[in-house]
Amino acid sequence: VVLTQQRYPVTRLPFSVVSSEDLAAFERILPGGVVTDPEVLEASNVDWLRTVRGCSKVLLRPRTSQEVARILRYCHEKNLAVNPQGGNTGMVGGSVPVFDEIILSTTLMNRVISFNSVSGTLVCQAGCVLEELSRYVEERGFVMPLDLGAKGSCHIGGNVATNAGGLRFLRYGSLHGTVLGLEVVLADGTVLDCLTSLRKDNTGYDLKQLFIGSEGTLGVITAVSIQCPPKPRAVNVAFLGCPGFAEVLQTFSSGKELLGEILSAYEFMDAECMWLVTHHLRLASPVQESPFYVLVETSGSRAGHDSEKLSDFLEQALSSGLVTDGTVATDQTRLKALWALRERISEALSRDGYVYKYDLSLPTERLYDLVSDLRARLGSQAKHVVGYGHLGDGNLHLNVTSEAFSPSLLADLEPYVYEWTARQRGSVSAEHGLGFKKRGVLSYSKPPEALRLMQQLKALLDPKGILNPYKTLPAQA
Repeated sequence: VVLTQQRYPVTRLPFSVVSSEDLAAFERILPGGVVTDPEVLEASNVDWLRTVRGCSKVLLRPRTSQEVARILRYCHEKNLAVNPQGGNTGMVGGSVPVFDEIILSTTLMNRVISFNSVSGTLVCQAGCVLEELSRYVEERGFVMPLDLGAKGSCHIGGNVATNAGGLRFLRYGSLHGTVLGLEVVLADGTVLDCLTSLRKDNTGYDLKQLFIGSEGTLGVITAVSIQCPPKPRAVNVAFLGCPGFAEVLQTFSSGKELLGEILSAYEFMDAECMWLVTHHLRLASPVQESPFYVLVETSGSRAGHDSEKLSDFLEQALSSGLVTDGTVATDQTRLKALWALRERISEALSRDGYVYKYDLSLPTERLYDLVSDLRARLGSQAKHVVGYGHLGDGNLHLNVTSEAFSPSLLADLEPYVYEWTARQRGSVSAEHGLGFKKRGVLSYSKPPEALRLMQQLKALLDPKGILNPYKTLPAQA
């Protein structure tokens, strides 16, 4: 993987370089928690997509917020840049260094602090892996309000820092609503303890909201209090084939009307996505070949009631020609197999070549127009142009693959994709964040006044700019 500083036009800011004296200080703060082995650092310097690479020589693994506070206090004093890192599953280069920033990993901060089985409130450290938390709360009759393809390795702190959306957004909403409190360490080492478990608290500014989605640029999230909904007793998944995108939209409208409160996910993918998962991952399609596929999930408390509603919905969709073929799963094995077709598209794409990824919010009725537009625009330059995503949230994952990175293909994609999105008053990042790769395109979705206020907040909370530099906000002249 090419070094980020060689591939992208970026200049190192005047931060200090880690000295042997600094390493000794870190060793005093974290006995045994300082990593300088280049082989271990290699994995933390490269992003999950293997498209950006830093050259950090130090990885720190604290276990407590007090250790994080001592590290940041020291780095602030010595003008050392810090790159907070969770599970390193981000899509926009926000979780790895651009140059030689110190990597501050939350891997060892993986303790559940408390769980209230009446309210469903979970309080845990930021380094807890999402899948492990899911298992923990499910054993107690609850579910996590978010679910992601990367759940096996992503950390809850990283999820909150990037305001991750995922597969349960349609049912449970965003982390801005489900996160009740945060503990955050600021750039100068101040510990901000807003780790409340209250559903209602109308006292002053809601400071936690500043850090949800700030991608580690305003503070390091060290603990999270989150509201977990009760575990549904009955879950059904229908996987359907649709003859066109208009039918995908009509099926969604019909689903909202007929399934009502039990509709928990509505995902779509195109025929090229199906080809990728069947070709690269050897997954089998459960329905006949179609131009589009839809995954509908229902979650409720009464199996009989839910399956009756689902049967009515499917009967109507089939008889009106909105759906041409379909299959339904209720047992865990088949549920997982159907979800894998949607969840593993990203993995299949990464096996197809170099991937250009776009994560856009668009008006639902225009969601697929950009994919068709780009196929015509790019022609044989691209191997595949695919569209899939969370249709229920108006979130398109647009992906283009080529044999290798191509500057001319990138020039045909950008700024075209962002200008197209801006014309629809969409967002250039629906759920992946901006990180390093998308920080320069923030102005397509936010006015100059909003950008200026963001920069003022950054300057207030991190005056030396040591927290996750080169990320989220556009480079200032």
